[in-house]
Amino acid sequence: MRDASTLRPGQGTEPDLDPAETAEWRDALQSLVQAEGAGRAGYVLDNLLGHAASLGLRARAQTRTAYLNTIPADQEPPFPGNLAVEERIARINRWNALAMVVRANQAHGELGGHIASYASAADLFEVGFNHFFRASTADGPGDLVYMQPHSAPGVYARAYLEGFLGEDDLAHFRQEITATARGLRGLSSYPHPWLMPDFWQFPTGSMGIGPINAIYQARFMRYLEHRSLVPGGDRKVWGIFGDGEMDEPESIAALTLAAREKLDNLVFVVNCNLQRLDGPVRGNGRIIDELETLYAGAGWNVIKLVWGSDWDALLRRDTGGALARAFANTVDGQFQTFAANDGAFNRAHFFNQNPELAALVADWTDEAIDRLHRGGHDMVKIHAAYHRAARHRGQPTVILAQTKKGFGMGAAGQGKMTTHQQKKLDDEALLAFRDRFALPIPDA
Repeated sequence: MRDASTLRPGQGTEPDLDPAETAEWRDALQSLVQAEGAGRAGYVLDNLLGHAASLGLRARAQTRTAYLNTIPADQEPPFPGNLAVEERIARINRWNALAMVVRANQAHGELGGHIASYASAADLFEVGFNHFFRASTADGPGDLVYMQPHSAPGVYARAYLEGFLGEDDLAHFRQEITATARGLRGLSSYPHPWLMPDFWQFPTGSMGIGPINAIYQARFMRYLEHRSLVPGGDRKVWGIFGDGEMDEPESIAALTLAAREKLDNLVFVVNCNLQRLDGPVRGNGRIIDELETLYAGAGWNVIKLVWGSDWDALLRRDTGGALARAFANTVDGQFQTFAANDGAFNRAHFFNQNPELAALVADWTDEAIDRLHRGGHDMVKIHAAYHRAARHRGQPTVILAQTKKGFGMGAAGQGKMTTHQQKKLDDEALLAFRDRFALPIPDA
């Protein structure tokens, strides 16, 4: 007889010896959730796991969940803004960020800059600026925001739209030294408060210094509050970072400190576009799963933001779980291939894996499949994640948002391994970007 202490429920290769009994246990838990709510069900489940441990059973640690959104569609709060207007503002900022980098490199050769990072993160920034990042006022200091370095062009584009920067400023991107010599202001490559003290709060490049500094900033704010040196309040430290940046030792060095100190004034948003400077972040794995395990194990509250609202209808129709199983069996390298191709390709290579998946989109056009969003490009889903994170108590929160690198760049770079270094676009690619986001810009 096998020693009970070696049993690991949910793992191993043994078949289910009594599927009916297993189904009864699942149904009982589902009934408890429906009758008394998730809180009561969670308490009972924790109690059972504790009792299992006392019997010598070692259950699998639950630090990885299904490759789905943490927040179900029916638990999303109402979106408080004008969605159409906010999406239009985001499209304009995407264009201005792209145009600034392309124009600078057309005029000055290999000046550098990044297009694809902000293209993937634009909506993450816009929802934050529109609804959550609070500026200082006469009533008190505002939030502190650590910006993803390679997304700096998008922050400049937003500042231009709001009137904080002018056209001359955008015309001197990455020319902060030569522009200053001519009595003008240049825009630094990355957030750089020494070069632009009236604009940036914190330096976040080189990669890795942003996350660790954000944690200690939140800790120091809490230290001051606890000693009545500053008024207490709901001031937040937000950090928007990249998934590849999480491989830097500094990025993860203080995660347990943040959890140990219960820094619920800290929110990380990790832009999981699945791609780093020189290739995929995890080609044969899933970086969101890995980061979920890392952060949950360190004691953080984890919110996964994987799929956009247009997937909700498919998930509701998928009563047999075929879609969730397909997600579970797809690695990041495959997701990048799907991102780099159109709806017809995605139908043939993802949905046509089996009859159940194919049936879900049988009445969809290829164009509709092509328009399926990832969670980090859906403002309603992003707002729901930020809303929950801002109200969570007792733990720091990380939002793992799946996006497409170079979103909207089409054949010029969406989801392609070369897109991180993309600095120039030809006229055809620019027109395609314009058309993708329905921008009122003439051909000439």
